[in-house]
Amino acid sequence: MRRRALLKIASIPAIAWPTAARTQAFPTRPVTIIVPFSAGGPLDTLCRILAEPMQASLGQSVVVEAVTGAGGSIGIMRVARSPADGYTLISGNQGSHITLGTVQQVQFDLLRDFTPVAMFATTSQLILVKNALAVTDLRELLAFIKANPGKVTDGGGGYGTVAHTSALYFQQLSGTTIQFIPYRGAAPALQDLLAGQIDMMIDQPSNSLPHVQAGKVRALAVTAPTRLAAAPDIPTTDEAGLPGFYTSVWQAMWVPRGTPDAVIEVLNKAVRDALADPKARQRFSDLGQEIPPAEQQTARWLSDFQKTEIDKWVPLMKAAKVKTD
Repeated sequence: MRRRALLKIASIPAIAWPTAARTQAFPTRPVTIIVPFSAGGPLDTLCRILAEPMQASLGQSVVVEAVTGAGGSIGIMRVARSPADGYTLISGNQGSHITLGTVQQVQFDLLRDFTPVAMFATTSQLILVKNALAVTDLRELLAFIKANPGKVTDGGGGYGTVAHTSALYFQQLSGTTIQFIPYRGAAPALQDLLAGQIDMMIDQPSNSLPHVQAGKVRALAVTAPTRLAAAPDIPTTDEAGLPGFYTSVWQAMWVPRGTPDAVIEVLNKAVRDALADPKARQRFSDLGQEIPPAEQQTARWLSDFQKTEIDKWVPLMKAAKVKTD
């Protein structure tokens, strides 16, 4: 009897061990967030702000790595091929995760191959011009463009990106023609604007507002019905002469499809914890970024929102008939 009792007790760990293995805490090693655009650009900057408070929540290092090229598809493809274990995330926006497939052939399906984690920022944009351009406000810029059709150069992070869709919308609404110059990201495009190599940009405040405030480039309008809290002296497009030209940029994270729900929950909590961090919130505010309300920080909300964005932007891109190699 005693021998049978000991055998029964000894068997308990053998039965419980697989369950313990399945519920092993995540993460047990560093987590990497891939940014599919250039280092120093808006998305890269915001991910690096989030990385520190995310580390505190996860108990592991969070590495931010810029993998550029092909409008974001190189970085996205890298994550699509990564193990579905939660250790590699892809960050992006409507340019990389909504319209990219309309301008080039891609080897992934953004809805099928990835699962949302969370949206973490939204912002309007700024209409910028180089200091040397002989215009003082948006109305003068529109008049200058109409007098020089196709000659004014506008830069941004590649075809199909937010900068590109914003340029298309700008032309459509204003009845103008500008020349879009694609770059590997917003950061190098802004450097050329600062150097006077291109004439204008429609850019995110997180990338350009510090340069505006330093007087290195001029902001003619914010693409929203209300002014930026971080820069209240910049007029809205309604006030400046292009009524209804509203564009916004949202930033979010995804993981490869097949990542366990429990892992996604941990990552989502880490993002939400980071967004609640006072230091991160202040830095976002200083860069003109808005943090989504709590109900918009869930993985489910991002999934539904992504589908509505496809319905909004994909028809515009298809109508433009822009294709790249």
